[in-house]
Amino acid sequence: MAHRNTPVPGVHEYYPLNEPAIGTHLSGPKPHLFQPLHIKGVTFKNRIFVAPMCQYSSSDGHVTDWHLVHIGTLAARGVGAICMEATSVVPEGRISPEDAGLWKDSHIAPFKRVVDFSHAQGTKIGIQLAHAGRKASTYAPWVRPKAADAGASWVAQEDEGGWPTNVYGPSATPYAESFPHPKVMTEEDMKHVEDAFAAAAERCKAIGFDFIEIHAAHGYLIHEFVSPLSNTRTDQYGGPLENRLRFPTQILQRVREVWADKPLFVRISATDWAEGPEKSEDGAWLQWGVEQCNIWLAKMLSLGVVDLLDCSSGGNWQKQTVKFFSDAHGFQVPLSEAIKQANPSLVVGAVGTITDPELAESYLKAGKADVIFLARELLRNPHWALSAAKTLGCKVKPANQYEWGLW
Repeated sequence: MAHRNTPVPGVHEYYPLNEPAIGTHLSGPKPHLFQPLHIKGVTFKNRIFVAPMCQYSSSDGHVTDWHLVHIGTLAARGVGAICMEATSVVPEGRISPEDAGLWKDSHIAPFKRVVDFSHAQGTKIGIQLAHAGRKASTYAPWVRPKAADAGASWVAQEDEGGWPTNVYGPSATPYAESFPHPKVMTEEDMKHVEDAFAAAAERCKAIGFDFIEIHAAHGYLIHEFVSPLSNTRTDQYGGPLENRLRFPTQILQRVREVWADKPLFVRISATDWAEGPEKSEDGAWLQWGVEQCNIWLAKMLSLGVVDLLDCSSGGNWQKQTVKFFSDAHGFQVPLSEAIKQANPSLVVGAVGTITDPELAESYLKAGKADVIFLARELLRNPHWALSAAKTLGCKVKPANQYEWGLW
């Protein structure tokens, strides 16, 4: 009888086949973290998801071998799914000149290389489609302190690859004086961006992504439209909540039309963290918050345009003050819990300073969320899923190549 180191079938080079997939529960208690999740025909082997993490390492929007190694490291270490970084649908929608993009066909092949490797390791992978709005054309985070020390703003100039005169948002108000001063988007501009989101979703099909996440958080374009702090328009896209939701909902509907058969995630900021309440005593909306989120989510659920909500917060108000659990583990979990309670049929993900496996498990067990998104903790410990299993008293499948060092 022949004994083979079985290869992954259908890939362009040799990888040992992991059966079952890396990160699958094998024995012992079965914590919620390691229970499969089924969304719109896609099965995620566990509920530990990698949140999008910008790498500021692309060339004219093209991802590089840095992304292959960065994402590949996570794909081989037991997570249930990976959401690749904020990827702009138009060149002027990048946060920095080095952001990833998906506005032209030449972006497809580098992404596909990363996706194919992730799939070869049995890990689902998606992408966050984004537009930075008024926070575009800025420096990478590690460049910003150098600029500030030199007395400069954070705006990337044309000779640095930026586009400071082609930054736009719902209104002309900048995020901060160190950021670009945006132009007001016209309806023609909005149609251009809407078309670009749909075109990017079509490219996602060619790449083979398992899901798409729309970035509607952290003070970028979609968040700018829904919040009364950043949207001061007086036309049909500003003012009352229904108007502020109009353009973001149109984007989601266009992507859903293209991406009909696979999961569509949305990342939101559930609050602006501005001083004062979400609503005044006379009923006027003062800032973006959970009540408006739930109104929007009810609308999106009725339209069938969202399958999972990735619940974050902040990023739209320079003077934001996090009012509770700001220094604590899982400080945003009360937000995901409030949204899950209001929308029990919606799959909800919690994110933000989640590091302890037992606490992460407790959030799922208590119904405060259905999925845990991790970011910085996975940079510190890419093997978090495997170590979490050990902490929780169960055994999960490691990569064949690493198994001899773990068991």
